[in-house]
Amino acid sequence: MGKDILKGESRDGYVKIDRYNESKIEAVATHYKDILSQLGEDPEREGLLKTPERVAKALQYLTHGYDLKPDEILKSAMFEEDYSQMVVVKDIEVYSMCEHHMLPFFGKAHIAYIPNGHIVGLSKIPRVVDAFARRLQVQERLTNEIRDCIQNTLQPKGVAVVMECRHLCMAMRGVQKQNSVTTTSAFTGSFLSNDKTRAEFLRLITASLD
Repeated sequence: MGKDILKGESRDGYVKIDRYNESKIEAVATHYKDILSQLGEDPEREGLLKTPERVAKALQYLTHGYDLKPDEILKSAMFEEDYSQMVVVKDIEVYSMCEHHMLPFFGKAHIAYIPNGHIVGLSKIPRVVDAFARRLQVQERLTNEIRDCIQNTLQPKGVAVVMECRHLCMAMRGVQKQNSVTTTSAFTGSFLSNDKTRAEFLRLITASLD
């Protein structure tokens, strides 16, 4: 098991902290050096000398969600509260990696829940999205995982998740449709059984505050 290394870089008062597993970085970088050769490149030329290591670090960061426990993220900020109206967090940025081609897909998630005795710190919902998104994914499963985590942990009266993403595996290869957007949705409880509740959620996530 490799050792986790922390590196900090100070720039204008901002300290960037990178955490990575040294042995994993070395192993993945070795494979990427071979891949560059197989693609017809020279991994020893100046511009590519550090590329395998950079890619290995990038991949470790982009998949660090495997090390996170989304339910524990929610449990860390659950509070008893007598509030029973819809709570909506919309326009949550999503960045993930398609498991079929390991190309990015990205967009926004809109999430709502109806409390049933407990609310959760608002920042925890985007953190849950990140915890699942920072893995090799498909958008359909990602949508369901977010829904199920919130439902099973908070036990609310209902959960709604809508996700809108652009997939580079469609834009850069295959059909090469640059402007296509994929929308997925998942509901539980009141959002599933009550048309008015679901319609209110959809209205809220498309409404402007301006």
